[in-house]
Amino acid sequence: MTKTKKKSGNMTQLGTLIALILLCVVLSIVTGGKFYQPANLMNVLSQTSFNALLAIGMLLCLITAGIDLSVGANATFCACMAGMLVQKGSGNWFLMILIAIAAGTLVGWINGMLLTRLHLPHPFVSTLGMKNFLWGMALLVTNSQMVSGFPDGVMWLGNFRLFKSFGGGVPVSFLLVIVLYVIMHVFLTRSALGRSIYCVGGNPEAARLSGIHSDNVLTFCYTLSGFCAALAGIVSIGRSSITNGANAVQPFDTDAIAACIIGGASFMGGKGTMLGTIIGALIIGVLRNGFTLLAASSAIQNIVLGLVIIIAVFIDVTRERMEAKARRLAAK
Repeated sequence: MTKTKKKSGNMTQLGTLIALILLCVVLSIVTGGKFYQPANLMNVLSQTSFNALLAIGMLLCLITAGIDLSVGANATFCACMAGMLVQKGSGNWFLMILIAIAAGTLVGWINGMLLTRLHLPHPFVSTLGMKNFLWGMALLVTNSQMVSGFPDGVMWLGNFRLFKSFGGGVPVSFLLVIVLYVIMHVFLTRSALGRSIYCVGGNPEAARLSGIHSDNVLTFCYTLSGFCAALAGIVSIGRSSITNGANAVQPFDTDAIAACIIGGASFMGGKGTMLGTIIGALIIGVLRNGFTLLAASSAIQNIVLGLVIIIAVFIDVTRERMEAKARRLAAK
């Protein structure tokens, strides 16, 4: 990554962080200070965990100039796979988690294989189809019923909190997010495979000439996206105490995409950082929490979040044009 790109990325992250701070200040004012209550701040972290986990895999796909529209449905499907065992009378929490993770990872691997081995035209097509397939499968495995009564071992990741004297406690799910984001930051910036992911998305021809096996890199990214979706599915069980296959149609993937784009990733590929993405996920979480505190209708929520995504994409396109212009001027 060149010094110019690093400087541009740092400026994007700084701008995103400033936007998050300003949003928090505004919400604190309009909610009469309710937003900054410790209990509410911990709720924001808990609510952000689900989207932040989805955004890890989404970021890798976006860096490769791809996309994974099935992450939300995959998370719901994984939760429903655990729910299916509950319906069958199983109380083995370890088996439920194992099957959920295996199912999500397998779905991610299939997404990668559809793109790299069957050579479908764009991951938008294959992952959109997978989203609808998983929606049906989530309903099928649970007989279209909501499932409750999960064992504590499955619920732990989504509802357990540490340091409970502060606002009810810090969610374990968000601590998991921090650990994973640190690991992924080191992976993307320090490992050969991490650099290959950026190369495949930013300059496919250079990746080919460098001997990088692009198909293997892409398959890895989508497989990891599936794994992260499975973790998010397990977190969702602890947060709500139930699983419902109908949730597979919810726009969870849109929130994950928004978090990545707001954080500096690009649909053109080759860009994006874990730090920017977690700040983007926090912005989405803060917005949704603010809507709840203000008792905003779902219509208003959808309008505002839609505008946020449009603005983020516009900023992305504008940034790409400015950088392209700068490269042309430098070449003269």
